[in-house]
Amino acid sequence: MTLRATRASYDAVAADYAALLADELAAKPLDRAVLGAFAGYVEAGGGGPVADLGCGPGRVTAYLHGLGLDAWGVDLSPGMVAEARRRHPDLRFEVGTMTALDLPDGSLGGAVAWYSLVHTPPLELGPYVAEFRRVLAPGGHLLIAFKAGGGEGVRLEHAYGHPVDLDVYRFDPDRVAGLLEGAGLEVRARLVRAADPEERTPQAFLLARRPGA
Repeated sequence: MTLRATRASYDAVAADYAALLADELAAKPLDRAVLGAFAGYVEAGGGGPVADLGCGPGRVTAYLHGLGLDAWGVDLSPGMVAEARRRHPDLRFEVGTMTALDLPDGSLGGAVAWYSLVHTPPLELGPYVAEFRRVLAPGGHLLIAFKAGGGEGVRLEHAYGHPVDLDVYRFDPDRVAGLLEGAGLEVRARLVRAADPEERTPQAFLLARRPGA
């Protein structure tokens, strides 16, 4: 699966995806708690810009902004970015790719990859993690959310009422933590929660910090 296919799939589903998931966090208290803890760590570390990497229609960006962070979003899909700008006109959203962010080294106080790595094969996660570390300032924090599993993938050819061309992967939390540590990040916390009724797998959250401050 190529980035082009991923972009085209999310362009196709953008409006329906945004409408369906607009209030998703309201029913997920643990997810909100994880985002709140991340915000607290960023603020305690001195703040700074926070990038929502793979922001989709911007619901997590807006939630982080509501917690007091200087949050903005970037997404591969122009359709998703258009939805984010329409729904959150006071916030900044840009089109971009997570492996080549248009950001200087060490420019972020925090970064979030909220289920935005799920279409990446497990063996191809390394460049993403390296890019995340590059853009984090010393003392900056990274939060990653993903479906927990053993690295298996599921093929999607239809989603949100549209044909798509997507593979969805589940990651081993210990392996992802090892990748973060191998890239020079300190894993500060990890949480795996049981699947909610509408979910098929447990959900994992890793909070890491770039050392140096």
